[in-house]
Amino acid sequence: MVKNSTYDLIIVGGGLAGLCCALHLSKHHLKILLIEKYEYPHHKVCGEYVSNEIMPYLNGLGVDPFAKGAVPISKFEISAKDGQLVSSKLPLGGFGISRYTLDHMIYEQIKDRVEVVFSTVESILFSSEIFSVRTILKDTYTSNFVVGAFGKRSLLDNFLNRSFIQQKSPWLGVKAHYDYNFPEEKVALHNFEGGYCGLSKIESGAVNACYLTTFKSFKPFGSIEIFQKEQLSKNPHLEDFFANAKPLWDKPLTISQISFEKKKAVEDHIFMIGDSAGLIHPLCGNGMAMAVHSAKLFSELFLEAFQKQEFNRTKLEQTYLIKWEETFSKRLYNGRLIQNMLLSPITAHMGLKIAQLFPSILPKVIKKTHGDLLI
Repeated sequence: MVKNSTYDLIIVGGGLAGLCCALHLSKHHLKILLIEKYEYPHHKVCGEYVSNEIMPYLNGLGVDPFAKGAVPISKFEISAKDGQLVSSKLPLGGFGISRYTLDHMIYEQIKDRVEVVFSTVESILFSSEIFSVRTILKDTYTSNFVVGAFGKRSLLDNFLNRSFIQQKSPWLGVKAHYDYNFPEEKVALHNFEGGYCGLSKIESGAVNACYLTTFKSFKPFGSIEIFQKEQLSKNPHLEDFFANAKPLWDKPLTISQISFEKKKAVEDHIFMIGDSAGLIHPLCGNGMAMAVHSAKLFSELFLEAFQKQEFNRTKLEQTYLIKWEETFSKRLYNGRLIQNMLLSPITAHMGLKIAQLFPSILPKVIKKTHGDLLI
């Protein structure tokens, strides 16, 4: 059944990028449909540390994470798998907040301005300048423009035959919340054989532990519990954490086939934002900020065309592609370089030794994967 043919824009995916895009555009009298798989609030596999670079923009949208108890974070520490540790101040600082809380508070702002449908999209077709978006419930929604904000990996990536989806990815993500005595002002990144684990406090007082590993590293252990005890705990900092932290969930959340391959920011005339356009390595601690920034980037370009009633699709797509590359391509490239360095025992050891000798290097490296304050 065709539900409605009068939407100015359909946003597929209600994570941070999709929600911020919906909130931004809803302030300008556009008719928007947001389709999200899960009802709010819900947890997601995510590091839950956010760079302060996006705080001015969030505040401009009327979103204040500190009103919900977000934890200010100003310090960073990183360890090699043998426990060798380097500490630094964060150039801009950041805050810790769960996706459960942050996504929900943005949803609360849009739910009366934007039509929201909780369902899974199975297909997006473009014909005669009109998109038809079909859900698994067989409802079809139409619009002239579609934004893809469906995250790291989706069935839609297969439907659209995106090039990166053809390459099998070795990465597995695991996340859970714990009760543990951890400094509020600090975010930590601890390496282990085949991956790395981030620790930081969130608004509830819990510690979010989120790690990325390869299937090759995980497979011999057979279970998350054994893997954490026997592999992650070879790093003494993670050994202390998993020995003493009390799990607050029955079991961790997991996500597989996380791809860091290059993606197109426009695919079959769909404007991709957030992780759908490009995923920075979690060790850089900037994925959430990039998702929000990409929503701002698209929303401003779309509004400019909407207000002038100058919807030249080709021009809008080309402009967005150029702006996206200018804004994010260097960050993603630097993220790949840093990950490759840290996953190699030799280069990781050398890099951390140099950082210990020259402490000013680490903030400069962090800046390579972050942006300026987003006004």
